[in-house]
Amino acid sequence: MDAKLEAKLESLPTEPGVYLMKDRRGEIIYVGKAINLRNRVRSYFTRTGDTRAFVSLLDQFLGDIETVLVHNEKEALLLENELIKKHKPRFNVLLKDDKQYISLRLDRTQAYPRLEVVRKYEKDGARYFGPYSSASAIRETLRIINRYFHLRTCTDHVLANRKRPCLLHQIGRCPAPCVYPVPEQHYRKSVDEVVLFLEGKAGELVDGLRSRMKQAAGELKFEEAARIRDQLLAIERSLERQKVATTDFKDQDVFASHREGDRLLVYVLYVRQGRLNGGQAFPLGSQEFPDEELLPSFVNLYYDQGNFVPEEVLLPLDIEEREGLEALLTERKGERVRVMVPKRGEKRDLVDMAQKNAEQAVIERRRTKDETEAVLYRLKERLHLRNLPRRVECFDISHFQGSSIVASQVAATDGEIDKSRYRRYRIKTLETQDDFASMHEVISRRLKRGQEEGDMPDLLVIDGGKGQLASALAAAKDLGVEGVDIISLAKSRDLEVHDRDEESARSPERVFIPHRKDPIVLRQNSAELYLLARLRDEAHRFAITFQQKSMRKGNFHSVLEEIPGVGETRKKLLLRQFGSLKRVREATIEELAEVLGPTLAERVHAALHGHPEEDSEDPIREASLADAGALVDEKSEEGSPPGSP
Repeated sequence: MDAKLEAKLESLPTEPGVYLMKDRRGEIIYVGKAINLRNRVRSYFTRTGDTRAFVSLLDQFLGDIETVLVHNEKEALLLENELIKKHKPRFNVLLKDDKQYISLRLDRTQAYPRLEVVRKYEKDGARYFGPYSSASAIRETLRIINRYFHLRTCTDHVLANRKRPCLLHQIGRCPAPCVYPVPEQHYRKSVDEVVLFLEGKAGELVDGLRSRMKQAAGELKFEEAARIRDQLLAIERSLERQKVATTDFKDQDVFASHREGDRLLVYVLYVRQGRLNGGQAFPLGSQEFPDEELLPSFVNLYYDQGNFVPEEVLLPLDIEEREGLEALLTERKGERVRVMVPKRGEKRDLVDMAQKNAEQAVIERRRTKDETEAVLYRLKERLHLRNLPRRVECFDISHFQGSSIVASQVAATDGEIDKSRYRRYRIKTLETQDDFASMHEVISRRLKRGQEEGDMPDLLVIDGGKGQLASALAAAKDLGVEGVDIISLAKSRDLEVHDRDEESARSPERVFIPHRKDPIVLRQNSAELYLLARLRDEAHRFAITFQQKSMRKGNFHSVLEEIPGVGETRKKLLLRQFGSLKRVREATIEELAEVLGPTLAERVHAALHGHPEEDSEDPIREASLADAGALVDEKSEEGSPPGSP
């Protein structure tokens, strides 16, 4: 350690705060917090015999240490959280927003509440249930609720504007408050039962249903009694499958971790009303610092993303900032939250269960990683590639009758889909369809950007045959790019069958590689072919959705925005009010005037009825209200990170 750092260590304050470790280039590599900054930072350099990897890394990387003083532990947690999100240090825990599980939201302040599927909790007065560990789990829950409790499923907009009851009412699964005068107290009874069901309060719910069933039977309402009987049986079966984890029936999140070298996995076990409700694994790489520092940072970041804050948070080890974390979570929840490190009893059993799940998740990921590695090596050998295809990008061209030409780029890293590297391209140099020229343009733009940013893939996969492959190879040659493997994948096709009695046959998927006349046929149903075909199909889907969205946007623009006085805001109002362009066209001047005013309403009505050549039944124009709202709100190309073509 140099003299400058030694002097800084001697002068560190003893107050609570945050410390920022920087490398020799001045880049922040770690952000930590401590009640006593001097003791915490000096502990990295005074421990003798410490063999942990991060200690030796400090001598290799560390160039400077900065500190920021705060008043207490809570402020230190908040500041650490903000600095981690701002600087994204390489040795800190980093979480992404898409790590959250889905939950159910019920707003009881509405006249006729409905269940919504959401990914974030907000302080809006609504009740939240979950999180659910899988899409199948939440689908099963919604299936039971929709079938037996009869809450509406339509949106508020549909509720306010529907003229006739929907199919769910016709099959007896919704009372149709959108059309019929359903008594609110009757609907509220169903809402209360849904809350009891989602909270897992079997006794209270079952007793109430049995009482209603007997009452209906006593009044000779046998159909109603039979319906409640079926509802009761379904609920009892569902609640029996939920295992009771604790006897105090509280909401709890249980954290545990397992480490292999610098690879850390944190597992969160969800307990709701005393019942196990699933769990989630968070694999984290390059985590050199000790668990007692990383775990509170993880918990802080986890709840900062809008995840539900339970009554109790159970941790596997004691942390210095426990009181500050408890105060911070209490503030976020709006009621008392306890952060506990149980040593025995039911709560300790939950921590041990989470620990076993963390260890098993690491084993499964290790096995999956080894299997993926083997697939990549087989792909390299079978296709005679120069590089191990860890970073693969696949390209596809899409157009509509020769116009609206676009392209897509999808990617995989180490065999897993990597949406952060998805891109969408509009073809700039062509007015008419030419797949070969389009592919040449797209690959040229991608490789040129890669040269400028030093970001090249190991393998480019082109959707198509020899012609598309030749175009991509020509683009690479024109730019002088070497060292990137390029192949094309041709879809299987129907083979001609001359005998009517014979079943139709299909050719296999074919891979074309440079300097080889005949294609390579990978073994059907092999993992190597599945990897390539999955990327090809994803590129096709991504291109088609972009091309259709571009066409819809252009069609909306050509009709509405050409009318003087109708801009983006008024177009949005029209589409939200009427739901589609067809409905706008069918509206009377009086109906349009309620949105636009009388003068502009007459102008819009005249303009729309002056376009008889446009087919109002065109499926592209019959976009749903949700699609229309998404189109008019769109600020940039969906799925394209900042700076994408």
